[in-house]
Amino acid sequence: MAGSPLPVVIVGGGPVGLALAEELSLHDVPVTVIEPRTVVEHSRPRAKTTSVRTMEHLRRWGIAGRLRQVAPLPVDWSQRVTFVQTVTGREITHVDGCLGLAADPDLSPERAQQVTQPLVEEVLRADLAAKPGVELLFGWRAVEVADGADHAEVVIEKGTGERRTIAATWVVGADGPRSVVREAMGARYEGSPAGRPNVNITFRSHELAGLIPHAPSIHYWVLNPASPGVVGPLDLDGTWWAISTGTPQVDDPEHAARIVRDLVGADIDVEILATDPWQARTLLADRYRTGRLFIVGDAAHQNPPWGGHGFNTGVGDAVNLGWKLAAVLAGWAPEALLDSYAAERRPIEEQTIKLSSANMASLSTDLSNPLLMTSGETFERARAELGPAIWRIKSPEFYSTGLVLGYGYGPASRDQAPTPAEYLPAVAAGNRLPHRLIGGRAVFDVLGPWFTVIGTTDAVTPVLAEASRRGIPVTHLETDNPAVVLVRPDQHIAHVGDATTDETRAWDAALHGFTAADTSPVQNGQVA
Repeated sequence: MAGSPLPVVIVGGGPVGLALAEELSLHDVPVTVIEPRTVVEHSRPRAKTTSVRTMEHLRRWGIAGRLRQVAPLPVDWSQRVTFVQTVTGREITHVDGCLGLAADPDLSPERAQQVTQPLVEEVLRADLAAKPGVELLFGWRAVEVADGADHAEVVIEKGTGERRTIAATWVVGADGPRSVVREAMGARYEGSPAGRPNVNITFRSHELAGLIPHAPSIHYWVLNPASPGVVGPLDLDGTWWAISTGTPQVDDPEHAARIVRDLVGADIDVEILATDPWQARTLLADRYRTGRLFIVGDAAHQNPPWGGHGFNTGVGDAVNLGWKLAAVLAGWAPEALLDSYAAERRPIEEQTIKLSSANMASLSTDLSNPLLMTSGETFERARAELGPAIWRIKSPEFYSTGLVLGYGYGPASRDQAPTPAEYLPAVAAGNRLPHRLIGGRAVFDVLGPWFTVIGTTDAVTPVLAEASRRGIPVTHLETDNPAVVLVRPDQHIAHVGDATTDETRAWDAALHGFTAADTSPVQNGQVA
C-alpha cells in the first residue's frame, strides 16, 4: 500500500535533486529523495565549476562556506585558462579571471568555485541528512511512476528485489537523461546529439605538476593537432582530469595513458583512474510538467558542457520550482503558480544551450595549427598572429557573467544591448535583485526566507496589509528609497512600483509568476 501521500518525492539524488531538497527544506516542507547510489563515486568528477549564482543559493542554504572548505582548489589558487602546445610545451595565450572565479564583489557576495560534482553532492548529502523532515532513500531506484487526480505514486525497488510504493502530492524527476518521470509524463526531448566524440580521463601523476612551465591554471587547452584536448588539476596532490577531443573511445588503460602523455608532451608517470566516452547533446524537453509530475536538470534539458552551465542551470530549476511547490503546499499560493516554472525556466535553458553550443564550435581540434607546434621565429610569428584570435574566439566561454547573473524572467526594456559576458544590474520585474551592502551585510543575507518587500514603512504598509490578509509570509526591509520592490524567495524581483503601488496587483503578480505570455530568453533585464 502506498499510504498517505507525502508532500514531495524527488526521484534522483544527484546535485539537482539534492538542491531541490535543500530549497524545500528551507521552507519547512517534508521531502523524500530516491537515489540508487549509496555512495558517491569520485573517479568521474563530472561538473567542475559551481557558478557564482549557484554559490549564492548555497549561501541561502548556509553551506557555501562548507563547500569551499572541502574544495581541493582554493578559489585564489588560479583563475586562469592557458592555451599551450602541450601541457609542458610553450604557451600560446591565456585568459584570466575565468568562470566567475574573480567575480566583482560589487556584483555578488560570492565567487564561483572549482570543485567536482561528487564533492558538491557529498556536502549536500551531509547537510540534508541532519535536517528534520528530509528522508534520503539511498539504495532505492524508481521503476514506475504514475500520475493521479489526488496524488501520484512512485514504485521503488532495491537491488535485492524488495519493492515499495510511495504516494506523493507532487513528484519531481531529477533522474537525468533516462528519466522515468519524464517517460511517465509523456514528455520527450527535442534536439539531437551535437558535436564530436570525446573521452574523459581521470588520472594520477606525481611528476606532472613539477614539469609544467606555466602559471597555475584550472585548464590547459592543448592545441597539438596530433593530440588536442584539455587537461586540468582536480587537486594539488596529483589528481588530474583530461578531455581528449575527437576521440571516440579508449581501448584500455595503456591507450588512455598514451593519450595523457601525448597531451602532456612528456613521458610522465600515469595511473588511470577512470575513462568515460561521451558526446555533447543539445536537448530540451517539450514540457516540464504533466499534472502532479515535474522534471528538472538533465531530465528536462541537456547542453554541451563547454562553459560549465549544465549542473548550475539545473540548480536554477530546483530553486525556481522548490519555492513554488512550498508556497502551494502552504495553501496561500494558487496551484497555477506551478505553471510558471516551465514558462520561466525553459527560455533560460534555450539561451544556455545556444551559448554552450557556440562555445563548442571552437574546441582544441578547431584551434590547433601545425605552425603553433614549431619553434623559434616561426613559432613566435604564429603565436603573434593566432594567439589574439584564439583569445577572442574562446574568451566568451570563460566570461559569461551576463548569463549567470543577468538572466531574468519578466518583460524587459530594450534600451541596452546585452552580452553574455557583461552583467548590467537592473531593478526590474523578473530580474535577480542586484547585490548591494546594507549596514555592512549583503542584501541577500537580510532578505526573508519567503517574500521580502523593500521600501519605506509608509510605502509598503498597504503591501504588508494585503499579505497579512492573504496569509502570505513576508519580511519588510526598510530603506529610504520611495520605490516598492517585492522580492521572491529565489531573489528575483516579483514587482516594482512606487508609493502608490496597487497592493492587490503586486501580490497577484507575485503569485502567478511570469507566464509564457510574459517571458522570452532574457539577460541583464533585456530581451536576448
